[in-house]
Amino acid sequence: QVQLVESGGGLVQAGDSLRLFCAASGGSFSSVAMAWFRQAPGKEREFVASISRNGYSTYYADSVKGRFTISRDNAENTVYLQLDSLKLEDTAVYYCAAKEGTFYSTGPTAYNVWGQGTQVTVSS
Repeated sequence: QVQLVESGGGLVQAGDSLRLFCAASGGSFSSVAMAWFRQAPGKEREFVASISRNGYSTYYADSVKGRFTISRDNAENTVYLQLDSLKLEDTAVYYCAAKEGTFYSTGPTAYNVWGQGTQVTVSS
């Protein structure tokens, strides 16, 4: 089974950019769809973006569409999340997750492998 480790989080100002990384090990990375979720304090975990196994198809939450970009490199066993034009409300712990089958799933329960998360804090 794939194991996931996120990195790249940090403290940035509103309007800045950040790139998150999710490194996979074990299992077959190219056989799983990948997604990013986030969870702010006191809120439920919410879907951010997902990408198909071959990287050709992506899907975004309306709140991040046009600002965030998900991509993957199957040769490097890594999925990325580029965060541009960051807003205060983007502050959260960001998690990557993996699942077999379709990438077109936005519910956390559809994903069976999770990383430990990386904190993104946006200040004014």
